[in-house]
Amino acid sequence: MIMDRVLIKNANIINEGKIFNGDIYIEDGIFKEIAPQISAKSSDVHIFDAEGKYLLPGVIDDQVHFREPGLTHKATIETESRAAIAGGITSFIEMPNTVPQTTTIEKLEEKFEIAAKTSYANYSFMFGGTNDNLEEILKVDPKKVAALKLFLGSSTGNMLVDNPEVLEKIFSSTDLLIAVHCEDEQTIKEATEKHKAEYGDDIPIALHPIIRSEEACYLSSSRAVELAKKTGARLHVFHLSTAKELALFTNKIPLKEKKITAEVCIHHLWFSDEDYAEKGTLIKWNPAVKTAKDRKALFKALLDDRLDVIATDHAPHTIEEKKNVYAKAPSGGPLVQHALPAMLEFYHQGKITLEKIVEKMCHNPAILFQIEKRGYIKEGYYADAVLVDINAPWSVNKDNIAYKCGWSPFQGTTFRSRITHTFVNGSLVYKNFKFYDVKNGQRLTFDR
Repeated sequence: MIMDRVLIKNANIINEGKIFNGDIYIEDGIFKEIAPQISAKSSDVHIFDAEGKYLLPGVIDDQVHFREPGLTHKATIETESRAAIAGGITSFIEMPNTVPQTTTIEKLEEKFEIAAKTSYANYSFMFGGTNDNLEEILKVDPKKVAALKLFLGSSTGNMLVDNPEVLEKIFSSTDLLIAVHCEDEQTIKEATEKHKAEYGDDIPIALHPIIRSEEACYLSSSRAVELAKKTGARLHVFHLSTAKELALFTNKIPLKEKKITAEVCIHHLWFSDEDYAEKGTLIKWNPAVKTAKDRKALFKALLDDRLDVIATDHAPHTIEEKKNVYAKAPSGGPLVQHALPAMLEFYHQGKITLEKIVEKMCHNPAILFQIEKRGYIKEGYYADAVLVDINAPWSVNKDNIAYKCGWSPFQGTTFRSRITHTFVNGSLVYKNFKFYDVKNGQRLTFDR
């Protein structure tokens, strides 16, 4: 419901490394006042008592695939942004490997037009780089677009950029943040052919992290980092999956000063290769889920700030598509609804603090992408916020899965924390498994 004035009382507010109890007054979609106690200033104020609950800034997910246009049998901006708000994600940045691909200004603006009409959450899109669209890349306004996305290894939609001269030219020519998917194509191709010769299309899923290996990841990410250092480009490496790659990144300088940053995704923190036996192709991702040792190293690097943000790489496919044999089963899975509950589960396990979760999922994406006035609970900022009951167990099942594809790799999992309310630009859009038909998302802007 669209709300002009909102008062949230008695919340445990998590912001900038602190937890404190207080009230928050929201007016016209903006945080107007944060104080120990605030009284309603008029009779038309919507009051929410958050006693015992935690209030977080809205989560910003810097990597999603919402499949529109062209792949809307899997998902749409409307359906997946709706699922996102159920997961406390109030802003998303979507990828260019749709059909057609987002590799011209015209196609980019068409996606913005769709989101303006249908998105429940705030939105931006990445522009896609190819071997032959440098002229279009140079037309992109950095103040209006999140980043440039380059696939340095082929994945869903195959937008592989594999010409070294073109890559260096792109890195040297644009002021855009360059976000990269790093896997070495030749290494993967050779491994795939080797195993296909033995198994045909029905390669055992347990071989996925052997085919899309640690070496494939490291070769590609190390080259990207080397090229960024050579050209001075601003580089962000998506979905780190191996311990070996972590040596490429630093925690010696503040995030605002880093020119080379990295993220980790929920599935690489939660699953390991031990889970393929039960989950099969449902946890087939690119890059692959790897060993428990890699998972442990990724978590350590997240905590010591070599890894800067947590994202989802939300990439839904139908269950029929996912249940194909290995060679025909697409990579990717739906995650936006369950990412924050999964991280809160790690909090219950004593692996991470609430403050650190907010830093990596809310503050740091805003810093990294220079998003204007989001990612914090601050006076003058857009009022994106999430109320969480930290001790309200619930189980993931078909009845409460909001994705269009209707399944989740977390199906059957019980989470101990529940998202009870989500506010986007000051209006309540979700409450306790109930959605309000309020498409209140706005286009993200960037302070560049």
